[in-house]
Amino acid sequence: MRNFSYEALPMKVDFGFGKFQTVSEELERLNIKRALVLSTPPQEDLAREAEKLLGDGCAGVFAEAEMHVPIESARKARKLAEDLGVDGYVAAGGGSTIGLGKAIALESEKPIIAIPTTYAGSEMTPVWGITDDGVKTTGKDPRVLPVSVIYDPELTLSLPTDMSVVSGYNAIAHAAEALYAPDKSPIISLMAEEGARALLKSLPSIVADGTNRAARSEAFYGSWLCGATLGATTMSLHHKLCHTLGGTFNLSHAETHTVVLPYVLAYNLVDAPDALEALRRATGSEDPAAFIQKSSVDAGAPAKLASLGFRNDDVELAVEMATKNPYKNPRPVTKDAISRIVKDALNGEDVYVGKY
Repeated sequence: MRNFSYEALPMKVDFGFGKFQTVSEELERLNIKRALVLSTPPQEDLAREAEKLLGDGCAGVFAEAEMHVPIESARKARKLAEDLGVDGYVAAGGGSTIGLGKAIALESEKPIIAIPTTYAGSEMTPVWGITDDGVKTTGKDPRVLPVSVIYDPELTLSLPTDMSVVSGYNAIAHAAEALYAPDKSPIISLMAEEGARALLKSLPSIVADGTNRAARSEAFYGSWLCGATLGATTMSLHHKLCHTLGGTFNLSHAETHTVVLPYVLAYNLVDAPDALEALRRATGSEDPAAFIQKSSVDAGAPAKLASLGFRNDDVELAVEMATKNPYKNPRPVTKDAISRIVKDALNGEDVYVGKY
């Protein structure tokens, strides 16, 4: 017997090579007169290109987005937006840039046009995150959901291979958690499985040739699906743990998700048979946890948290914070279990479903 709820998020998606050139049309459609373009410092050239495309519709550029959205950065961008009198935002970049747009929109309630350049998936969710004094706080709010998303695979052709890999596995982590989320639904489960499959199929081709247009398009397609599943479901242990590691210890976002995912799957899939079967189909392996660990490392991703700067002395605090507040998860979240997971991830130990 099926029992579920599903609510489609209000958003327009444009997908295809060359779609970046249509950003001014989206501004006009949404009646945005003065947009602030956001980016990270390395992607300022892309922001300036968007500025040219927008013409008089661009009020300015803020190219100072940072990983994990520090509150100081958000406040600075909010003040600039207020001073310029903007009525919308164009976030061009990865999760850091789109996250900054959300942090501004959380207070201003102005619309966001997202132009993703990685496979992070933030553009498809109403989830926001802000780091203040070493603690990353996350939440869901419809005000921060981008009203329009432009997926142009052309913008990913220059994405370095190592970042493509970890960004892709970050997206797969969204799909994996959606498959065992307490509020999953049939349509979300189908999207999650297909998104994971598309990324797992395309990432090896991107590693072999980063300019492979078909592989880039397939990976972006997969990231769109994975991001949409994250936006429609409740996050569990994997995201809670990664947000702790990222916000408190300033570990690289996508790399942390990539390293941690197999360990959480090894723990959770024991009590999530439907998710296990879906990931078996997506990976083509009887043990999705072991497969994802090996395939990510084979593609050049980091194998352990130690290589990201996490230390043995950090384990106790990480476990304490990851178990501090209750949240839904297929298996009970205990300090002993999370301690084993974190220690194994620290050292890059081999995993398999049922290890914990």
